[in-house]
Amino acid sequence: MGVTKVKNPKAGKKSPVKKKEVVKEKKIKKVIEGVRGIVRVAEVDLDGNKKLRNSLIRVKGIGKTLASAVVISSGLDSNAFLGSLNEEQIKKLEDVMRNPLNYGIPRHMINRRMDPVTGEDMHLVSSQLKFTVKSDIDAMRKMRCYKGVRHELGLPVRGQRTRTSFRGGRAVGVAKKKEMRKAARREAPKATGTKAPAKAAPAKAAPAAKGGKGNK
Repeated sequence: MGVTKVKNPKAGKKSPVKKKEVVKEKKIKKVIEGVRGIVRVAEVDLDGNKKLRNSLIRVKGIGKTLASAVVISSGLDSNAFLGSLNEEQIKKLEDVMRNPLNYGIPRHMINRRMDPVTGEDMHLVSSQLKFTVKSDIDAMRKMRCYKGVRHELGLPVRGQRTRTSFRGGRAVGVAKKKEMRKAARREAPKATGTKAPAKAAPAKAAPAAKGGKGNK
């Protein structure tokens, strides 16, 4: 005789487990003695509890490589905190950032080579960089060159594809007119409840009489 197994109704059910309440602890910044919390450098308020290289990256126009070069050229300790510097050292940093060529930083690291107006090599940071970029775009729009027109239309300037990218604010997946017409024709007889009339077969031409003269 076979043995029949009886399922336990309580076996499949899982006992409800209460989720532990996780209390998020607020991050408390460490206060270091002799270090200012906020330092203003190149018109930007920077965190004084960070090291020089990590804090200078927050300035517009200063990247990681240039930030390291600025710290080395200024003669400061790279492991020092920004908030521990005095006013003279901060002015030295700003001068190196605005005039890197005077401190031995190579030309390829600056962001404004051969200025179209003055022809000089310079490096722009913070508000000066924003104003210069805006004035360049306005000049291109005024002369109606290709890049200026693309800026005006809000399209990519440097040859990117626009089939799938830069489609913000536009309808995605636009249907063609022909497909919409076909769909309307298919749904029309279903809505009325009548079948669409069958197309009449074209009339066949009468056969030519035998013995007649053909066209020459």
